[in-house]
Amino acid sequence: MAERLEPQYLATLLDEFFSALTVSVELQGGQVYHTAGDALMAGFGLAEAQADGAQAALAAGRDMLTRFADLADRWRHDAQIQAGLGVGLHLGEVALATFGPATRRVATLVGDTPNVAARLCSRARAGEVLFSCTVAAALHAGALAEPAAASSAATAAFLQLPRYELRGRREPLDIWCIPAGRRQVEAIGFELRGAEHWQ
Repeated sequence: MAERLEPQYLATLLDEFFSALTVSVELQGGQVYHTAGDALMAGFGLAEAQADGAQAALAAGRDMLTRFADLADRWRHDAQIQAGLGVGLHLGEVALATFGPATRRVATLVGDTPNVAARLCSRARAGEVLFSCTVAAALHAGALAEPAAASSAATAAFLQLPRYELRGRREPLDIWCIPAGRRQVEAIGFELRGAEHWQ
């Protein structure tokens, strides 16, 4: 996109993009900590008032996909731009640190957790939320503790994927997703083939 679009027009598109995603983050009590290129990093559950960061992050990710779908439709219609959005989630410890020169210091999240989330984001297909085993465990625990959370989780089709080897990490990671349409079709096809095999 940057190669073929005027810089000022690209800046307008990015402003629309980040504005839409920020609404999704803030509606779930999260905070945006960093943007770079077309990537956004947000944190959830960092305040005592919001203990369930996994559920909030997942809800924000799903909302992002909905909001971006509307934006992508308009971009496709107005400027023949084909764009997709993938979301990556990981749960773990972080440090909230402040970096930069004295005149422009910014707060950001540091540690393995945002690194893993970024790796999952880069692997996610358009229209897909990928999340780690720590997020899956927190969602499961929340569903057991609160029936309302279980009901909410039941409305989303979670699919466990093959273990994922992340660059810079020693061990592969168990990952799940709320799949995009293509991944759902592939999953259904696999289940049907398995059923036929056992018949």
